Amino acid sequence: MSTQATTHTYTIKEVSNVTGLPASTLRYYENIGIIQPISRGLSSKQRVYSEDDLGVLDAIACLSATGMSIGDMRTYLANRHRGAEGAAEQIALLARQKKHLAQEMKILKVRQEYVQLKLDYWQAVASDDNELARRIGSQARELAAVLKFSKEL
Repeated sequence: MSTQATTHTYTIKEVSNVTGLPASTLRYYENIGIIQPISRGLSSKQRVYSEDDLGVLDAIACLSATGMSIGDMRTYLANRHRGAEGAAEQIALLARQKKHLAQEMKILKVRQEYVQLKLDYWQAVASDDNELARRIGSQARELAAVLKFSKEL
């Protein structure tokens, strides 16, 4: 009795469903070299993804979900097999991404605060509380000025 291991393969649609990456993005990542060329079926010539391909694409999907640039993803993937030799570069790359995300979070909090002020403003208007609406409107204008230059947050 043979104990030959079977290797499961995936279609582009299955990989898209598992990773959340659209098929067009999968093809794009292959075309620009983020991932290695994908094997093709002998008769169909359709892309046939391996378990290894799926693992790499799952990691890429997570990096992409953090908003990481393609260049940084390329660097991250190139370094992942370098072990301790590549660790310093990986740490620096991920630390930059963390800082970038913290900045984005600050901007989102200001946007959320602005929306809340506008909500409060319109609730004051609906309640016919003109004085409250005036004060909230003034706060919203001040915050709007911050939002216009949100890169400075």
